[in-house]
Amino acid sequence: MPLAPAAALPAFAARARSTGGSPVREILALTERPGVISFAGGLPAPELFDTAGLRASYEAVLDGPDAARALQYSTTEGSPALREAVAARVGARGLAGTADDLLVTTGSQQGLTLLAATLIEPGDTVLVENPTYLAALQCFALAGARVVAVPCDGQGLLPDALAETVARERPKLLYTVPTFQNPTGRTLPGARRAEVARIAARLGLWLIEDDPYGDLRYEGSHEPWIAAHPGAEDRTALLGSFSKVMAPGLRLGWLRAPAALRRAAVVAKQAADLHTSTVDQLAAAHYLATRDLDAHVARVKEAYRERRDALLAGLGGALPAGSEWNRPEGGMFVWARLPEGYDAGALLKSAVAHDVAYVPGAPFFTGSPDPRTLRLSFTTHTPAEIAEGLLRLGRALR
Repeated sequence: MPLAPAAALPAFAARARSTGGSPVREILALTERPGVISFAGGLPAPELFDTAGLRASYEAVLDGPDAARALQYSTTEGSPALREAVAARVGARGLAGTADDLLVTTGSQQGLTLLAATLIEPGDTVLVENPTYLAALQCFALAGARVVAVPCDGQGLLPDALAETVARERPKLLYTVPTFQNPTGRTLPGARRAEVARIAARLGLWLIEDDPYGDLRYEGSHEPWIAAHPGAEDRTALLGSFSKVMAPGLRLGWLRAPAALRRAAVVAKQAADLHTSTVDQLAAAHYLATRDLDAHVARVKEAYRERRDALLAGLGGALPAGSEWNRPEGGMFVWARLPEGYDAGALLKSAVAHDVAYVPGAPFFTGSPDPRTLRLSFTTHTPAEIAEGLLRLGRALR
């Protein structure tokens, strides 16, 4: 007896249908062929990983008395040893606390996803910088949020504009990357950070402070986290990561939040993945106990400083006359703007044909994008390779 025709499947959820993929990931796929010099990816330099130190830590964990525990299920909150080490590092940056203040996450991106699941109902309003981290926009879109941009200048959020936007839009939270922001590389000054904390306390606003790049400062002084300012203590979730200072393949991040919010994030994580990899956590804890991470970061920063300077030195010859760009004090990115009449997205095809790549700035914007903008990452190539890449970019844009 013939089978009846199969019925159509139910549709995907609206959030899955309406949220697009990452243009950055798509560009990286285009530039994987040999010979391409890519300024597109925000990737740490693999030749600078402390491969020997990490290998030794994994071997110590897997050859030692804790080997069975390293391969077993673990608690959702994370390894106590790793949380204690993170708490010590956070305290050294001016934010005192204990391991109990922290949740270990599978990369800081998961921390953002957990906070979105915990705080956002479909239709809630979320405030962001403009432009902002692309994956955050994806995360908020999947949560069903209404995303509204806060006006910014070359130093970041404008506090007066933030207060006006909060009063008008009644948002649930503000998401910010105040230090060496992705994509712009800009850093919010200390006085503005303090004002953001005061506004959040006065007007009733959750803050998500994302800090994956803060350890990568090449000059100047560290700015205190927004979370450390009066008014922010009971309303700020601070996200950190080992991806940029240890290795992104570990997928280790952390979330520091007030107790009630942290407990809710723990429940959300239980539903997501039960816990972050036990063996990776114990290896990272061993590494932090036996190696000098700060000394390793200092070596990485010296290399990145040289690469940033090489990029800045060559941009004038590569970009069309009338272009503008900033000079970040750290991080991984330079933000540039081409003259009137140029479209960085439309020019990318020509760049790739010349074996060089960048990320157009338009996808990072909420609302009307600026098509003339582009993001250039300087971390994954030597100064000589950067110089050659800029020669190719100049030919492509001409």
